[in-house]
Amino acid sequence: MKHDTKPFKLLKNEEIADGIFDWTVENSELCKLAECGQFVNIKVTGRTLRRPISICDADENTLRLVFQVKGEGTKIMSEMKVGDTVEILAPLGNGYSIEKGKRYCFVGGGIGVPPLLFAAKQTDNPVVITGFRNKDLIILQDDFRKISDSVYLATDDGSAGIHGFVTDVLKEHLSKVDAVCACGPIPMLKAVAEVCKGKVECQVSLEERMGCGIGACLVCACKTKTDKGEEMTQVCKRGPVYNAEEVFYDA
Repeated sequence: MKHDTKPFKLLKNEEIADGIFDWTVENSELCKLAECGQFVNIKVTGRTLRRPISICDADENTLRLVFQVKGEGTKIMSEMKVGDTVEILAPLGNGYSIEKGKRYCFVGGGIGVPPLLFAAKQTDNPVVITGFRNKDLIILQDDFRKISDSVYLATDDGSAGIHGFVTDVLKEHLSKVDAVCACGPIPMLKAVAEVCKGKVECQVSLEERMGCGIGACLVCACKTKTDKGEEMTQVCKRGPVYNAEEVFYDA
């Protein structure tokens, strides 16, 4: 897997929901290498550990990165100015495996929604299901509607879309698709995997804390099933995308 650390130019920094920011960064050398489901590690001034952010979208020259402010590092990122230089290690990890001819359903929860946009763009006629706690945290709906006529929204409190969970919607549409790709919090991924088990193939992207992003620090190890039995694997190196049945969700 080819990756490198290079300076990127910040072209856009916009708050698109409460505490959620939308970046566009430019580097023609590394952007063209990005694949759907991968992530980047961003160096933040004054912080030792880089911040892992999933790739929301990519083209030959730019990456789109959508992140939520959760601590001092991401707060510093949110305050950066257009034109600033950002040091980014990219692209990292193993993403979604997309097969031509299959119809996919993309299921995202909260800040797990962004990486599904790039993945959905690799398919024809996808079903997209996104869930958020409330209407103030909803993102990327217009982007998904540009590529799909089957976009469904759920909120925990019923303030927008369907009052319920993404799995409620998934159960209604599972028979219409060949495979599911999901990203979000572990309880959601576990529920999605249970709905899909024995019916359609399912890939899940794990949201683990990644210190180095290249498999050196062991911070993001998780318990998985392999050909050798149970094994601790590094999400940043083996994943972040796994076959849903490989993951121990309660470990």
